[in-house]
Amino acid sequence: METIKPKSAFSNNNRKSRLARTFQKVINLRTATKIASSNGIGICVLTSQHKFPQDGSTPDHKTSSHAGKHGDSKVKQKAVLEALVAKVFASVTSIKAAYAELQMAQHPYNSDAIQAADQAVVEELRALSELKRKFLKKELDLSPQVTLMLAEIQEQQSLMRTYEITMKKLESDVEEKDSDIALLHKQLEDCTAFNKSLEKKLDASGPLSMFDNIQFTTLNPTHFVQVLQCTLRSVRSFVKMMIKEMELAKWDLDAAAKTIEPGVVFAKQSHRCFVFESFMCKTMLEDLNCHDFGLTKDSASKKLDPEQYFDKFKNLKSAHPKSFLVQNPNSSFAKFTRTKYLNLVHAKMECSFFGNLNQRKLVTSGGFPDTAFFTAFAEMARRFWLLHCLGFSIHEQVSVFQVKKDCRFSEVYMENASEESLFPDEINDANVDIRVSFTVVPGFKIGKTVIQSQVYLSPVITPVSR
Repeated sequence: METIKPKSAFSNNNRKSRLARTFQKVINLRTATKIASSNGIGICVLTSQHKFPQDGSTPDHKTSSHAGKHGDSKVKQKAVLEALVAKVFASVTSIKAAYAELQMAQHPYNSDAIQAADQAVVEELRALSELKRKFLKKELDLSPQVTLMLAEIQEQQSLMRTYEITMKKLESDVEEKDSDIALLHKQLEDCTAFNKSLEKKLDASGPLSMFDNIQFTTLNPTHFVQVLQCTLRSVRSFVKMMIKEMELAKWDLDAAAKTIEPGVVFAKQSHRCFVFESFMCKTMLEDLNCHDFGLTKDSASKKLDPEQYFDKFKNLKSAHPKSFLVQNPNSSFAKFTRTKYLNLVHAKMECSFFGNLNQRKLVTSGGFPDTAFFTAFAEMARRFWLLHCLGFSIHEQVSVFQVKKDCRFSEVYMENASEESLFPDEINDANVDIRVSFTVVPGFKIGKTVIQSQVYLSPVITPVSR
């Protein structure tokens, strides 16, 4: 009969002990991994200089008895290394935050903040240096779980500091931009004020401001000459605008000039503008001798006394033409503006300029277009009307005279519209007789005073016989 021997108690206890150590090793590994991964910090795996034997690396029965001890040591070493890396990363983040504070303290300069940020950088570098020293000398004494939690707290605090610095920097940028905007607004206001002052000088109210304090009894021909010069500046300005519109509409400017003054030979191509100025002045000054430019049939019976004309001059002198026309659509000046516009700007011309006849239709119906072209015309018309009112305000009679074509040049009654010499290449070694090609600006007589007319001259050349 077989005898059954009971199992050795030593063998059974040894097997249980090995199983418990293996189970404990797995639990420690999972715990360390969970703690490390919950930080949200990337882990850099460092290779230790120590060689730890692995389970089952040797068949020696003596080493297998120490496998559990070695496994626990390896898990603990890994957790310590992970905690070390987390601490290094937290220190780097703190250095970045301190460096950001250092940069922020530069603009505007803050010596206390710079010193504090510099001290923080030095302390973190010193801590990293101490950590390196302990690691190399194997003197690390870290509690992995506590170290990981403290590193996480330190890193989050550093990130918060960095975000606060970024917010302060953005707020500073916003304040700087607001300051720049305010400065630009101020510059814009200054430019606008300067432009208005220039417009005032170019406008009739600018040059005519000399009449603000003048008395009716002190009027003389010199005042008329000053207003005439102001009027001619507006004529040249409107002519430039009209020529620009002609060029945009592909007009033949030579043909247009020859239509107004046939047979004229210009010394320079730019002199064509004198023909258009001549047409403007001739049209605008027509019936100047009538008290209302002949706009009404019974103009003689409605003639005002000189002082009343002077009052009309003073009222319109400082007024904006467009505003005055809108507020006084039935005034004599409004009728004058509408009549002269329809006479001066032909329907075909307006259609070629703007592609329609809307402005003409509005003027015909008693309205006033709100366009740059009509505004420039209204300003020119205002100055001619002011010249007309001032002429009837002067105690002496004002009359207009034109110089006929081919008349000889007389310095008493004429001045050359172009200050340039006439055909200099053809005048040499020849007998030259200067003749009038056409009148650009009519002349005026005020009592015994003569205001010279402006004429465009052409030389009549007779070769010298030899």
